[in-house]
Amino acid sequence: MDLISECEEKLKGRFKEIEDVAYYNQRKVIEAFADRRIAARHFCGTTGYGYGDEGRDALGTLYAEVFGAEAGIVSPHLVSGTHSLTVALFGLVKPGDEVLCVSGMPYDTLRGVVFGENNGSLKDFGVEFVCCDLKDGKIDFEEVAKKLGKAVKVVYIQRSRGYELRDAFSCEEIGEVCKFVRSLGFEGCIFVDNCYGEFVERQEPTQCGADIIVGSLIKNAGGGLAPTGGYICGKQRYIDMIGRRLTAPSIGLEVGSYAGGYQYFYEGLFMAPHVVAQALKCSLLIGQAMSELGYVNYPAVDKTPHDITRAIRFDSAEKMVDFIREIQYASPVDGYVTCEAWDMPGYDDKIIMASGSFVSGSSIELSADGPLKPPYVAYFQGGLTYEHGKYALERILKKFGA
Repeated sequence: MDLISECEEKLKGRFKEIEDVAYYNQRKVIEAFADRRIAARHFCGTTGYGYGDEGRDALGTLYAEVFGAEAGIVSPHLVSGTHSLTVALFGLVKPGDEVLCVSGMPYDTLRGVVFGENNGSLKDFGVEFVCCDLKDGKIDFEEVAKKLGKAVKVVYIQRSRGYELRDAFSCEEIGEVCKFVRSLGFEGCIFVDNCYGEFVERQEPTQCGADIIVGSLIKNAGGGLAPTGGYICGKQRYIDMIGRRLTAPSIGLEVGSYAGGYQYFYEGLFMAPHVVAQALKCSLLIGQAMSELGYVNYPAVDKTPHDITRAIRFDSAEKMVDFIREIQYASPVDGYVTCEAWDMPGYDDKIIMASGSFVSGSSIELSADGPLKPPYVAYFQGGLTYEHGKYALERILKKFGA
């Protein structure tokens, strides 16, 4: 506890910055609720086709206003971040088009979507997904300029690190990419995978030049309350295109019922700025303590985080596994379970994952995971309350003999 107290003292300034951002974003969310005249009737579910579903439609416009976008899709039928990204990409491109990913290789679960063979991937439909390697963890503008050809219809940016040892991209950096590709004459869609980045900063990528942002509701934007779902926000013309892929070209966003009702989706968005602040504090506290013990962290604890994830590198598989297991043992759900690595769907390597969460697989709740291969890196994220993260750290420090 002495070490934890020392870390908290060192982080006071960072915590104050996080609280200021949380208040800014909380005001933004509350004012959007008022602007959109959200009422109890919007929580009600619908059945069948869902024609005239006020809750569904108002939720989309609410998210759009909060994220500084023209329109939005928020749906429980988007089953994950990867599914949301897939629907959005398939809505924007056609055979012969090219997607240029300027942020290196995409996250593992998207690789089968874009590179897969005989599985219904973009590649199978004649869409080429081209990647620009990063340069020292940053976007290589020279490489982008070389590969930005006439066939490119979508410029793709992954904000978070995925399973890479790099810092997440800030909205400022994303804005620089947007300006750069526009200066080269690009007139297509700039697309950002915004997972893990919502409410970390005062702005979102759609306020910095991006045309479309996509994310999961069991990460930041759902505030730990949304039971499932994803969102897609951006320019109206692109949202219309994506809506026709979400359902069918002839009906678009006119349909889509959800009998369960929308209360937790609205309430989760309301809670999101505060919950994200809690997760950021957990990340910094654990990062500071692990740094004190000599473990390399991304981002470094003297840097402002641009998403809620933290990569911690260990010198052995055993240490990595110990760290992840302690996160599970500190969890309110399935805290008695010992994590083991397994072949998770969509991943290239065995993954060990701690997620003792109220919403299954939620990564805005305290969780950690990583591929069981060198370099041994645990990717930590979430924490609905700072106190939960502090308790988990106490267990980790005891396990590591600190």
